[in-house]
Amino acid sequence: MNTNSLQQHVNEPTRGNNILDLVMTTTDLSINGLEVTNKIGDHQMIEFSLEVQDPNTRTQHKRVLDYKRPNFELMKEELSSYNYEVLMNNKNAEECYMILRDKIATATDHHIPRKRIRPTNNPPWFSQEIKRLINSRQHSYRRLKRYQTEPHRQEHIHACRVVKRTIKSTKRNKEITVAAQAKTNPKSFYKYVNDRRLKSNTIGPLIDSEGSTQTNNKSKAKILNTYFTSVFTHEDLTEIPQPHVLNTQEILSDGVFTVQEVEEQLSILNPYKSTGPDGLGPWILKETAEVISKPLTNIFNRSLETGIVPDDWKRTNVTPIFKKGNKQIPNNYRPISLTSVIS
Repeated sequence: MNTNSLQQHVNEPTRGNNILDLVMTTTDLSINGLEVTNKIGDHQMIEFSLEVQDPNTRTQHKRVLDYKRPNFELMKEELSSYNYEVLMNNKNAEECYMILRDKIATATDHHIPRKRIRPTNNPPWFSQEIKRLINSRQHSYRRLKRYQTEPHRQEHIHACRVVKRTIKSTKRNKEITVAAQAKTNPKSFYKYVNDRRLKSNTIGPLIDSEGSTQTNNKSKAKILNTYFTSVFTHEDLTEIPQPHVLNTQEILSDGVFTVQEVEEQLSILNPYKSTGPDGLGPWILKETAEVISKPLTNIFNRSLETGIVPDDWKRTNVTPIFKKGNKQIPNNYRPISLTSVIS
């Protein structure tokens, strides 16, 4: 089973004390709710549901930022045209951050075009050249079926060889490129791997606290949210230990951020990291660091002074990741949180 990447799911006897009836799948297929139930003859019946992705399923069109055609110079020029001292005068950290976030979002819409991602079932290495060669092969096949001559047969054989050779070469070059960028751009590596998998990333049916199976997305989200919040550690604030007092001549200075420190941190951001719930991606923050570092420093210092943290910094996009065991049990999932890049 290990050689062929198979997984065996039956763990209970199906005939006497022996496990004779097996359910084996590849690791890319999902088995939900497997149970050994009623007896049929001298064997127990196995019931389960199999989660398989429809190869013809198409997702909706998405419009995303096209970072291959940005105009960051004009974007920085627009962002530097605002008088942030006047805009943020007599405002708290939350209000100041909302102002800066909206200005960056507006400049992004003005100077970074968007592109439409069309849903496709083609592999990641598929190109227009391969599509053209496949069409040419189809045409040669039709001519061969129509005329049945030796020249047409040789023409079709040559077309098949060209398609096969081109696909092999293109696929190899794609994998070499992805492997070379694995360290600097790991997202492209994982995207290539996930595109080759047949497994659906959706969450299947879940069993709630009352034992009922829920299939509605809203109900499943509520079940997972309830479980994730239940495992948080609640500290006992009534018995806080007293720290050991040390005598020292050194005085702790006030903690303040400087424009230089903020700009340095923005300039070393990894542009390939994911965008948080506030919509401000690391690529935009890194390219505009010279302009936004001053108002952002002001926001950080006001947050320290007043103890107010902007709401966007406290929001997260939580993705449940399956660990092991029964996929219908919410306890077998762990949360992965995506927070604001600035926070």
